Amino acid sequence: MTQQPFAIARPAESILATNKLIRNTYTLLSMTLLFSALTAGISMAMGFPYMGILITLGGYFGLLFLTTRLRNSVWGLVSVFALTGFMGLTLGPMLNAYIQAYANGGKLVMTALGGTGVIFLGLSGYALTTRKDFSFMGGFIMVGVLVAFLAGIGALIFNLPALSLAVSAMFILLMSGYILYLTGEMIHGGETNYIMATIGLYIAIYNLFTSLLHLLGAFSGED
Repeated sequence: MTQQPFAIARPAESILATNKLIRNTYTLLSMTLLFSALTAGISMAMGFPYMGILITLGGYFGLLFLTTRLRNSVWGLVSVFALTGFMGLTLGPMLNAYIQAYANGGKLVMTALGGTGVIFLGLSGYALTTRKDFSFMGGFIMVGVLVAFLAGIGALIFNLPALSLAVSAMFILLMSGYILYLTGEMIHGGETNYIMATIGLYIAIYNLFTSLLHLLGAFSGED
């Protein structure tokens, strides 16, 4: 009889921990998105040039590695903002390029932004409401991202526009699946660190936005 209260308390504690994780993740995600938008705006206003693939990937993976190492300390929060701020800086030149290259460039950017928001909110809401387990998608998404990343590098090196568009379409599907997967992991205890959960969702949103913008520019842009 004395064990019954503990048997009841454990699920309640687990639910509270999950709710706290989700609340902290979405709070930090909102802050990092705003900070990233700020650095992107500064980059656009200052007319920063494209940093190049080596600096972009080097900065991204370097700061991602640092964030992973510091994820359990207060310095992990600093590295999160450093990473998302850096990604915002890299986004600025891209946005300027679209706005300058297309007569409807501003509309393309806002459409991509709105589409990203609808996809993210819809998928997150579905995962949080149904509380389904999407862990089975993990292996497929990991392999898919690796293949799409290598294909993207190949499209860039060999200047293959068709392959580049295919990669963007792949990333939209993969990042959509990753949002479901990561949200499910937070719900079911597969991910317990809100810093890493924030980084995962931020990367998914970033890739969704840039991929949507690329496809919209290719099919709806007016030179």
